[in-house]
Amino acid sequence: MPGGGISDDGSRWLPSRADFFVPVRALSVLFRAKFRDALRRAGLLSQVDPAVWRQKWVVHSKAVGDGRASLKYLAPYVFRFAISDRRIVACDDDRVTFSYRRSGSNRWRKMTLDALEFIRRFLQHVLPSGFPKVRHYGFLSPNSRQSIEAVRWLVTLHYCLAYRLLANAPQETVTEPRIRCAKCGGPMRVLGFLPRPVAIFDTS
Repeated sequence: MPGGGISDDGSRWLPSRADFFVPVRALSVLFRAKFRDALRRAGLLSQVDPAVWRQKWVVHSKAVGDGRASLKYLAPYVFRFAISDRRIVACDDDRVTFSYRRSGSNRWRKMTLDALEFIRRFLQHVLPSGFPKVRHYGFLSPNSRQSIEAVRWLVTLHYCLAYRLLANAPQETVTEPRIRCAKCGGPMRVLGFLPRPVAIFDTS
């Protein structure tokens, strides 16, 4: 969530308070309405005193730590899906086999789950209705009239920071030679290099 926004005329950066996260008053009204709708869907609304919905609700919101753990967990979901097609190894007999990596490890492992369990785990990473991905919000949206560079420039002016402009020299596009199979003529891809074999001499 950005720590501020752009003015209506697009000429100034309007920062939020250092301790601001979400508007608690607006969140209180929203939470009350969603809670009431949930009770209505469950058929329990009639058991609640109607005066409850005319009162102001208070949603308590405060900072817990510096958010690094939450940021580390949420970061992979900002620009990627929970799992890509290339990680699904096989789908056989109502079972799904996919590759994964444990947190903090570079080693790929494989796991096989029942199809329903795989779908259940996948749906846990699907955003609820009304929750857009971070990159779709405000000036981070692809449809925003303000470019991200313009936003950085406004933030720089607001805090009187130094803005460094770099001129990139045009680079020539180098086309890598394609290695093709001698038998079928199809393109080949380099997967890795093997070390030179060590010669062993029998001196017996």
